[in-house]
Amino acid sequence: MATKRKSRILDQVYEGASDLHRLGFIDKRRMGEFEVLCKLEVPALSARKIKALRESLHVSQSVLAALLNTSVSTVQKWEIGEKKPGGPSLKLLNLIERKGIEAVV
Repeated sequence: MATKRKSRILDQVYEGASDLHRLGFIDKRRMGEFEVLCKLEVPALSARKIKALRESLHVSQSVLAALLNTSVSTVQKWEIGEKKPGGPSLKLLNLIERKGIEAVV
């Protein structure tokens, strides 16, 4: 399951950039940047996957919480499925999953 940001403003920015790209005012590389910023899909992470990720990194809940600028209790709730990460925390968890902990240290 992926979480897609719902934003009318971002949709409008992307539509405008697409038009400018089609007309030749924005190059392919810049259009790619607009796609990343405006149409970003961030996969949701299950409680089991968050815990497995943390354990694979060999870090404690408090270390992961510090890396994500959140509380230890929030990480604990994520790992038992009581809460789900969202926004910047979800994005950082996905980044850590793809690139490793070095990406955020």
